Amino acid sequence: MTSAAIVATDVTRTYQLDGFAVPALRGVSLTVEAGDYVAVVGTSGSGKSTLMHLLGGLDRPTSGTLLLGGRDVAALTPNELAELRNSTIGFVFQSFHLLTRTTAQDNVGLPLVYRGIGRRERRARAAAMLERVGLAHRITHRPNQLSGGEQQRVAIARALVTGPSLLLADEPTGNLDSATGQSILALLESLNADGVAVVLVTHDREVAARARRQIVMRDGLIVG
Repeated sequence: MTSAAIVATDVTRTYQLDGFAVPALRGVSLTVEAGDYVAVVGTSGSGKSTLMHLLGGLDRPTSGTLLLGGRDVAALTPNELAELRNSTIGFVFQSFHLLTRTTAQDNVGLPLVYRGIGRRERRARAAAMLERVGLAHRITHRPNQLSGGEQQRVAIARALVTGPSLLLADEPTGNLDSATGQSILALLESLNADGVAVVLVTHDREVAARARRQIVMRDGLIVG
């Protein structure tokens, strides 16, 4: 059993569009060790978002081998793959994806519903996680009562509430001003220092430069 968070070996992903095969990934190999901090950079169409979907277990490779937490995704049933995502991977997106009529506390606790955890414990864990990201004073606020940076912090707390070993962040500063974006990156770095592996997808080279390692993609391949 590997200790790495991710091991991808010659992974491809091809989509069928109107009878034509369109290759999005054309043979990608990479390893993300436990506790690593990696930035995946590339222009639109480079394949970085497709790679993120694969690394998050949201899709499966067309060919090649992908191990998440030492488990081969090709050998998992849909339910097993969903369970793996829920137990080991946290997701943070550019557009937050918060429930608009739900408090910060209940947004953060939502992933715990799928684990069958009772409401009292869900709310206690969510409150603790919001405190960790600096939002203990905002737990009863709804998304429209929060700034963009606060909404992203709620999204990060939601990603962390299940205790994942891997955090995938897709353009997490893309909708934020530069000062707020810097504070979100500092938060990700502090989480990484606590042992959470972080894979950050971005087109911004300044954001990528803060990671310990950069992977540059172009035309579905890793080029640097």
